[in-house]
Amino acid sequence: MPAKNEPVTIKKYANRRLYNTGTSTYVTLEDLAEMVKRGEEFVVQDAKTGEDITHPVLTQIIFELENKNGQTMLPVPFLRQLIAFYGDQMQMVVPSFLEQSMIAFAKEQERFRAQMKSAMGGKPMDMMSMSAPVKAIEEQTRRNIEMFQNAMRLFSPFPSFDQARPAADAPKREGAEKTDDLQELREQIAAMQRKIDSMS
Repeated sequence: MPAKNEPVTIKKYANRRLYNTGTSTYVTLEDLAEMVKRGEEFVVQDAKTGEDITHPVLTQIIFELENKNGQTMLPVPFLRQLIAFYGDQMQMVVPSFLEQSMIAFAKEQERFRAQMKSAMGGKPMDMMSMSAPVKAIEEQTRRNIEMFQNAMRLFSPFPSFDQARPAADAPKREGAEKTDDLQELREQIAAMQRKIDSMS
């Protein structure tokens, strides 16, 4: 048995069978998915080499779940964008962004559940009572997307479309306004750099 608070070791054999060393039983990918949902920590090791293969096994679980009817969570545009980031200079930022976004989303979800429990008191939920928590989650998502877009601008070697347009196409601005905009942009870049440093 693993020590308290230590992750359980799952061994994967050449025949693809998974063995839970904590319970001394063979398990399936569905069992591992349930462990994740219960918040149970585990690592998956190749039984022969001892190599940590947790990442590919978790990825396989997601693949299996996505192929079950009615359980698709990853929209096609998201998958396309994710694939496009592989090998891109933004690849180093994406994992931290996704991790922080999921942590923030999980916190919003817990707050949502607490609000529902407090507001409904065991009564059936209606759409009106759900509107406020849903808006809070939508706002968090909007902030996450905004943060990611700002991070992408920091790493982009090319100016944005708006920055690249000829001056004749843009409205004329006063010198003071340009100075203010430049200062605001510098502050945003500095804030995003601090955020990226904290995520890394």
